[in-house]
Amino acid sequence: MLAAGVWVRLKAFMLDYIGIVLYLLMVAVLTVFIAPEIQNLFQSSLGIAQLTGFLLVTLPISLYFAVFDARHFSGTFGKKKMKLQVVGLEGKGIGIVRSFIRVAFKFLPWELSHFLVYRLVQAEEESIPLSLSITGGSIYGLMILYIATAFFSKQKRTFYDFLSGTKVIKKV
Repeated sequence: MLAAGVWVRLKAFMLDYIGIVLYLLMVAVLTVFIAPEIQNLFQSSLGIAQLTGFLLVTLPISLYFAVFDARHFSGTFGKKKMKLQVVGLEGKGIGIVRSFIRVAFKFLPWELSHFLVYRLVQAEEESIPLSLSITGGSIYGLMILYIATAFFSKQKRTFYDFLSGTKVIKKV
């Protein structure tokens, strides 16, 4: 099994990102033209606003990756186009639970950034709490860790691959 390199994985993600952008455009059309009352949820309490964002954006995109990377589908659109597959350390396709765990770790910086943005919007300009600064630093720290492990680990595994017991392979 040949480990998938960083650049081919990035190309696969960029192909998937085209779908993400189309989905986000659909959400924008929905919330602006079809059901503008949804926008009121973002003006509601901090918890309701964040939950709305999670349900409209993070959850559907995470479900896409988790379901399609599991063994039944053997890869997202981008991974299939680039002939990649997420497998367990034993080299077999992963189940849905492990796929969800992998995706949860993979998108943790993304969701933390949503958490941070919602709170920064409400924070006073002169006074940003230390907890929010630590959250922001954690986001960058995780992103650097994910990228560094992908480049420098023997099997080109990201930190979230290590945490979930997975690797991405190039199918021959």
